[in-house]
Amino acid sequence: QVQLVESGGGLVQAGGSLRLSCAASGRTASLAMGWFRQAPGKEREFVATISSRGYTKDYADTVKGRFTLSRDNAKNTVYLQMNSLKPEDTAVYYCAAGMYGPRADAMNYWGKGTLVTVSS
Repeated sequence: QVQLVESGGGLVQAGGSLRLSCAASGRTASLAMGWFRQAPGKEREFVATISSRGYTKDYADTVKGRFTLSRDNAKNTVYLQMNSLKPEDTAVYYCAAGMYGPRADAMNYWGKGTLVTVSS
């Protein structure tokens, strides 16, 4: 059984940075990983995804150029570096594992989320 635990969320001013971590238990080295987010009153949306080896990545247009996704399979951990944060980035961020791509329904495992709040 795969278990995912996010950390690193918090309160930051617009223009600031945060680094989210997703620590996994169980075998995830053969799985793609992804980050999704859900803002108050809105549907869950895709943020970023990375292949099992870490060589292929894709980002939502809203975060491209500002966010960077990486993984360290030796530590069984993935990271989301978020720079130039905007109030529109405020959401609960969820880590997921499964198929590569932007579809939430292709992910098999989910963390419980970490809250990111960006103040203006």
